[in-house]
Amino acid sequence: MADASQRDLNLWKQELGEVPDWVWLQNHLQTLVLADNRLTQLSGRVGRMQGLRMLDLGHNQLTELPEELGELTGLRDFLYLHDNRLGSLPSSLQRLTRLRYLNISQNAFEEFPECVCGMTSLIELRVSDNPLTALPEALGRLAQLRELHLRNTKVAELPDSLGMLRELRHIDLRGNPLRALPLTLTGLPRLEKLDVRWVTTLDPPAWLDELEERGCAVYR
Repeated sequence: MADASQRDLNLWKQELGEVPDWVWLQNHLQTLVLADNRLTQLSGRVGRMQGLRMLDLGHNQLTELPEELGELTGLRDFLYLHDNRLGSLPSSLQRLTRLRYLNISQNAFEEFPECVCGMTSLIELRVSDNPLTALPEALGRLAQLRELHLRNTKVAELPDSLGMLRELRHIDLRGNPLRALPLTLTGLPRLEKLDVRWVTTLDPPAWLDELEERGCAVYR
Protein backbone atom coordinates (compact mmCIF):
# COMPACT_ATOMS: atom_id res chain seq x y z
CA MET A 1 0.00 0.00 0.00
CA ALA A 2 1.24 3.49 -0.84
CA ASP A 3 2.37 5.89 1.83
CA ALA A 4 0.23 9.01 2.30
CA SER A 5 3.19 11.26 1.48
CA GLN A 6 3.92 9.45 -1.78
CA ARG A 7 2.98 11.29 -4.96
CA ASP A 8 3.89 8.63 -7.54
CA LEU A 9 2.68 5.04 -7.66
CA ASN A 10 4.20 2.69 -10.22
CA LEU A 11 2.52 -0.72 -10.55
CA TRP A 12 3.89 -1.45 -14.02
CA LYS A 13 3.85 -5.10 -15.09
CA GLN A 14 2.64 -6.55 -11.80
CA GLU A 15 0.19 -9.01 -13.45
CA LEU A 16 -2.61 -7.59 -11.33
CA GLY A 17 -5.55 -8.65 -13.49
CA GLU A 18 -7.58 -5.99 -11.70
CA VAL A 19 -6.69 -2.86 -9.75
CA PRO A 20 -6.57 -3.48 -5.98
CA ASP A 21 -9.16 -1.51 -3.99
CA TRP A 22 -6.48 0.23 -1.92
CA VAL A 23 -5.20 2.04 -5.01
CA TRP A 24 -8.44 4.04 -5.30
CA LEU A 25 -7.92 5.39 -1.78
CA GLN A 26 -4.69 7.14 -2.78
CA ASN A 27 -6.26 10.53 -3.50
CA HIS A 28 -2.93 12.29 -2.96
CA LEU A 29 -1.30 10.74 -6.06
CA GLN A 30 -0.07 12.83 -8.98
CA THR A 31 1.23 9.90 -11.06
CA LEU A 32 -0.38 6.48 -11.40
CA VAL A 33 1.12 3.77 -13.62
CA LEU A 34 -1.05 0.69 -14.22
CA ALA A 35 0.51 -0.36 -17.50
CA ASP A 36 0.92 -3.97 -18.61
CA ASN A 37 -1.30 -5.61 -16.01
CA ARG A 38 -3.82 -7.57 -18.12
CA LEU A 39 -6.56 -5.18 -16.99
CA THR A 40 -9.93 -5.75 -18.68
CA GLN A 41 -11.87 -3.04 -16.85
CA LEU A 42 -11.30 0.16 -14.91
CA SER A 43 -13.34 1.19 -11.90
CA GLY A 44 -15.23 4.49 -11.96
CA ARG A 45 -13.48 5.21 -8.67
CA VAL A 46 -10.58 6.50 -10.73
CA GLY A 47 -12.59 9.73 -10.98
CA ARG A 48 -11.93 10.43 -7.30
CA MET A 49 -8.19 10.84 -7.90
CA GLN A 50 -8.43 14.56 -8.53
CA GLY A 51 -4.72 15.20 -7.99
CA LEU A 52 -3.55 13.05 -10.91
CA ARG A 53 -1.37 14.77 -13.49
CA MET A 54 -0.35 11.56 -15.29
CA LEU A 55 -2.18 8.26 -15.79
CA ASP A 56 -0.72 5.27 -17.64
CA LEU A 57 -3.16 2.52 -18.67
CA GLY A 58 -1.17 1.29 -21.66
CA HIS A 59 -0.52 -2.34 -22.63
CA ASN A 60 -3.69 -3.77 -21.10
CA GLN A 61 -6.88 -5.40 -22.44
CA LEU A 62 -9.37 -2.59 -21.84
CA THR A 63 -12.38 -2.47 -24.18
CA GLU A 64 -14.02 0.56 -22.55
CA LEU A 65 -13.35 3.29 -20.02
CA PRO A 66 -15.65 4.73 -17.35
CA GLU A 67 -17.28 8.15 -17.82
CA GLU A 68 -15.75 9.13 -14.47
CA LEU A 69 -12.36 9.36 -16.17
CA GLY A 70 -13.49 12.75 -17.44
CA GLU A 71 -13.57 14.00 -13.85
CA LEU A 72 -9.77 14.03 -13.78
CA THR A 73 -9.64 17.62 -15.00
CA GLY A 74 -6.22 18.06 -13.37
CA LEU A 75 -4.63 15.61 -15.84
CA ARG A 76 -2.13 17.76 -17.66
CA ASP A 77 1.05 15.80 -18.34
CA PHE A 78 0.25 12.43 -19.93
CA LEU A 79 -2.64 10.04 -20.56
CA TYR A 80 -1.45 6.74 -21.99
CA LEU A 81 -4.17 4.46 -23.40
CA HIS A 82 -2.15 2.74 -26.14
CA ASP A 83 -2.12 -0.99 -26.83
CA ASN A 84 -5.58 -1.82 -25.53
CA ARG A 85 -8.82 -2.90 -27.26
CA LEU A 86 -10.66 0.41 -27.18
CA GLY A 87 -13.11 1.27 -29.93
CA SER A 88 -14.44 4.47 -28.36
CA LEU A 89 -13.78 6.94 -25.56
CA PRO A 90 -16.25 8.41 -23.07
CA SER A 91 -17.57 11.80 -24.20
CA SER A 92 -16.64 13.11 -20.75
CA LEU A 93 -12.97 13.12 -21.77
CA GLN A 94 -13.57 16.39 -23.62
CA ARG A 95 -13.32 17.96 -20.16
CA LEU A 96 -9.58 17.19 -20.06
CA THR A 97 -8.76 20.62 -21.39
CA ARG A 98 -5.38 20.84 -19.63
CA LEU A 99 -3.97 17.57 -20.99
CA ARG A 100 -0.84 17.98 -23.12
CA TYR A 101 -0.06 14.42 -24.29
CA LEU A 102 -2.49 11.70 -25.35
CA ASN A 103 -1.59 8.30 -26.78
CA ILE A 104 -4.44 6.13 -28.11
CA SER A 105 -2.34 4.17 -30.60
CA GLN A 106 -2.71 0.41 -31.12
CA ASN A 107 -6.41 0.16 -30.36
CA ALA A 108 -9.58 -0.59 -32.35
CA PHE A 109 -10.80 2.92 -33.22
CA GLU A 110 -12.69 2.85 -36.52
CA GLU A 111 -13.94 6.39 -35.89
CA PHE A 112 -11.91 9.21 -34.45
CA PRO A 113 -13.16 9.92 -30.90
CA GLU A 114 -14.70 13.40 -31.08
CA CYS A 115 -13.98 14.07 -27.40
CA VAL A 116 -10.29 14.41 -28.28
CA CYS A 117 -11.09 17.59 -30.19
CA GLY A 118 -12.09 19.17 -26.89
CA MET A 119 -8.62 18.60 -25.38
CA THR A 120 -7.50 22.02 -26.50
CA SER A 121 -4.14 22.02 -24.65
CA LEU A 122 -2.80 18.94 -26.44
CA ILE A 123 0.76 19.34 -27.68
CA GLU A 124 1.25 15.75 -28.85
CA LEU A 125 -1.38 13.32 -30.13
CA ARG A 126 -0.65 9.71 -31.09
CA VAL A 127 -3.35 7.77 -32.94
CA SER A 128 -1.16 5.32 -34.91
CA ASP A 129 -2.07 1.70 -35.66
CA ASN A 130 -5.85 2.06 -35.58
CA PRO A 131 -8.38 1.14 -38.30
CA LEU A 132 -9.49 4.78 -38.64
CA THR A 133 -10.88 5.79 -42.01
CA ALA A 134 -11.38 9.52 -41.48
CA LEU A 135 -10.47 12.49 -39.31
CA PRO A 136 -12.97 15.19 -38.27
CA GLU A 137 -12.72 18.82 -39.28
CA ALA A 138 -12.95 19.59 -35.55
CA LEU A 139 -9.33 18.47 -35.27
CA GLY A 140 -8.52 22.05 -36.21
CA ARG A 141 -9.55 23.08 -32.68
CA LEU A 142 -6.29 21.68 -31.27
CA ALA A 143 -4.48 24.96 -31.76
CA GLN A 144 -1.54 24.06 -29.48
CA LEU A 145 -0.74 20.77 -31.22
CA ARG A 146 2.91 20.31 -32.25
CA GLU A 147 3.00 16.59 -33.13
CA LEU A 148 0.37 14.47 -34.86
CA HIS A 149 1.13 10.77 -35.30
CA LEU A 150 -1.16 8.83 -37.64
CA ARG A 151 1.08 5.99 -38.84
CA ASN A 152 -0.66 2.86 -40.18
CA THR A 153 -4.30 3.88 -40.14
CA LYS A 154 -6.80 3.63 -43.03
CA VAL A 155 -7.19 7.36 -43.58
CA ALA A 156 -7.43 8.22 -47.29
CA GLU A 157 -7.78 11.99 -46.96
CA LEU A 158 -7.04 14.65 -44.40
CA PRO A 159 -9.30 17.53 -43.35
CA ASP A 160 -8.45 21.02 -44.59
CA SER A 161 -8.69 22.15 -40.96
CA LEU A 162 -5.16 20.80 -40.35
CA GLY A 163 -4.11 24.14 -41.79
CA MET A 164 -5.45 25.76 -38.61
CA LEU A 165 -2.86 24.00 -36.46
CA ARG A 166 -0.36 26.84 -36.58
CA GLU A 167 1.95 25.28 -33.97
CA LEU A 168 2.27 21.95 -35.78
CA ARG A 169 5.88 20.82 -36.24
CA HIS A 170 5.66 17.11 -37.05
CA ILE A 171 3.09 15.04 -38.98
CA ASP A 172 3.60 11.28 -39.30
CA LEU A 173 1.41 9.82 -42.07
CA ARG A 174 3.39 6.69 -42.85
CA GLY A 175 1.61 3.66 -44.23
CA ASN A 176 -1.76 5.27 -44.94
CA PRO A 177 -3.84 4.88 -48.16
CA LEU A 178 -3.76 8.64 -48.78
CA ARG A 179 -5.04 9.84 -52.15
CA ALA A 180 -4.15 13.49 -51.61
CA LEU A 181 -2.74 15.98 -49.13
CA PRO A 182 -4.58 19.19 -48.27
CA LEU A 183 -3.01 22.31 -49.74
CA THR A 184 -3.58 23.98 -46.37
CA LEU A 185 -0.48 22.18 -45.06
CA THR A 186 1.61 24.71 -46.98
CA GLY A 187 0.34 27.42 -44.64
CA LEU A 188 1.75 25.82 -41.48
CA PRO A 189 4.53 28.23 -40.49
CA ARG A 190 6.32 25.93 -38.03
CA LEU A 191 6.16 22.63 -39.91
CA GLU A 192 9.54 20.88 -39.63
CA LYS A 193 8.80 17.27 -40.60
CA LEU A 194 6.24 15.63 -42.87
CA ASP A 195 6.57 11.86 -43.14
CA VAL A 196 4.70 10.14 -45.99
CA ARG A 197 6.88 7.05 -46.36
CA TRP A 198 5.18 3.75 -47.26
CA VAL A 199 2.24 5.66 -48.78
CA THR A 200 1.85 3.95 -52.16
CA THR A 201 -1.45 5.56 -53.19
CA LEU A 202 -0.29 9.18 -53.24
CA ASP A 203 0.78 11.19 -56.25
CA PRO A 204 3.08 13.63 -54.41
CA PRO A 205 2.00 17.23 -55.01
CA ALA A 206 4.58 19.65 -56.43
CA TRP A 207 4.31 21.85 -53.36
CA LEU A 208 6.18 19.25 -51.30
CA ASP A 209 9.30 20.63 -52.96
CA GLU A 210 8.36 24.10 -51.74
CA LEU A 211 8.07 22.79 -48.17
CA GLU A 212 11.56 21.32 -48.45
CA GLU A 213 12.95 24.55 -49.84
CA ARG A 214 11.77 26.44 -46.80
CA GLY A 215 13.39 23.93 -44.42
CA CYS A 216 10.72 21.29 -43.76
CA ALA A 217 12.06 17.72 -43.92
CA VAL A 218 9.75 15.71 -46.18
CA TYR A 219 10.24 11.94 -45.96
CA ARG A 220 8.78 10.08 -48.95
